[in-house]
Amino acid sequence: MQNMTLEHITQCCGGRYFGAEEDLKKEVTGVVIDSRKIAPGNLFIPVKGEKVDGHDFIPQVYKAGALASLSEKKLENPMGNYILVESAMDAMKEIAAFYRNSLDIIVVGITGSVGKTSTKEMIASVLKEHYRVHKTAGNFNNHIGLPLTVFGIQKEHEAAVLEMGISDFGEMHVLAKIARPDICVITNIGLCHLENLKTRDGILKAKTECFAHMKENGRAILNGLDDKLVTVSDVNGRAPVFYGRPEDEVYASDVSDLGLEGIRINLHVYGECRRVTIPIPGEHNIYNALAAACVGHELGMDMKEICRGIETVEAIGGRSNLIHVKGMTIIDDCYNANPVSMEASIDVLSKAQGRKIAVLGDMGELGEKEKELHAAVGAYLAEKPVDILFCAGELSKELAKEAGKNDTCKVLHFDTRDSLLEDLLREVKQGDTILVKASHFMEYPRIVEALKA
Repeated sequence: MQNMTLEHITQCCGGRYFGAEEDLKKEVTGVVIDSRKIAPGNLFIPVKGEKVDGHDFIPQVYKAGALASLSEKKLENPMGNYILVESAMDAMKEIAAFYRNSLDIIVVGITGSVGKTSTKEMIASVLKEHYRVHKTAGNFNNHIGLPLTVFGIQKEHEAAVLEMGISDFGEMHVLAKIARPDICVITNIGLCHLENLKTRDGILKAKTECFAHMKENGRAILNGLDDKLVTVSDVNGRAPVFYGRPEDEVYASDVSDLGLEGIRINLHVYGECRRVTIPIPGEHNIYNALAAACVGHELGMDMKEICRGIETVEAIGGRSNLIHVKGMTIIDDCYNANPVSMEASIDVLSKAQGRKIAVLGDMGELGEKEKELHAAVGAYLAEKPVDILFCAGELSKELAKEAGKNDTCKVLHFDTRDSLLEDLLREVKQGDTILVKASHFMEYPRIVEALKA
């Protein structure tokens, strides 16, 4: 890790160094918060959790070869070097920002209400055709995950694709200060985190905080089909790049739905047009591909590279990932959920052959209109050719009530996920397609694992 000497780390986080003077000029080999993952030469950051305090593991990280540790308290008879700080979490953010600023690398920052992770995967897939790419693992997009992702950037990387997720005002300032994006992509302004942000205008304000920390001459890439994003006319003195509408430089036409096999489009990029197949189902993936095409074009890639990257993108677990097992198809889309993404997943299910089963659960952080928003998803499902709905959770009662107005759909509601699972396992059979989706706190990945087993 270049420039990451103990001396520089101590200075950038405002800490006080205790240890061997000759080690101050040594560079750490990595930064970790999990004591079990310590490698020789690492810096350990002890994070305080609800049940575990990382400070308790400082002695063992020295034994594993750590060069140094942060600490929020003076250590008695330390076995190695340490840097005393007021807050290990705040210090980690400062260290990550320092490291990112020391790197000569292109950074693409992605935010939005829906589709951040899928768009990140699409952009990374396109960029890998031209650059050596580092990307956010899974959805490591918060105040802990983003610094850890930045620490993973190595000397060989030429571009980094970083996801930035927030739930309140001010949080984006913290994340974008670390990421310092050359390009900011905003996928949409939807109905997420309404508990804190209240309205879509509040969400727009919070998401666009990222612009304040872009690199000089940075470029914003925005979804032109979003009624809130199109109100953005100037970003740090430059017009944003929009995608999605025929009047935009990047858009799609002649869409052919391939069902669960994906979708085929004519991709228009600044006057060039090519037929391209997106190998992941769902109309929303068209817009992920358009965003990726915009980024690729901004970074000088040609149309052949852009199309190859789109056609080789792979779905990840929990994001419209198709799993074929025992004659069934599972649509694993259960990492998280909000009304927009829930309806998009129902659309994907409706394209399947055979019996269609939706396994849905509560959506979190929707604020005072949470019941109405669950009911709206149920009404949406009632208009689709879904054969059976299994759902669990208090809020999903509203979803089930509205979905039940479709006489052709069998609706089953359960108080708990486990009771739902018992009946679901008895019901499913060969030839079924099963969508599994709910907010993270519902722990629906357990349902996916049970169906696979």
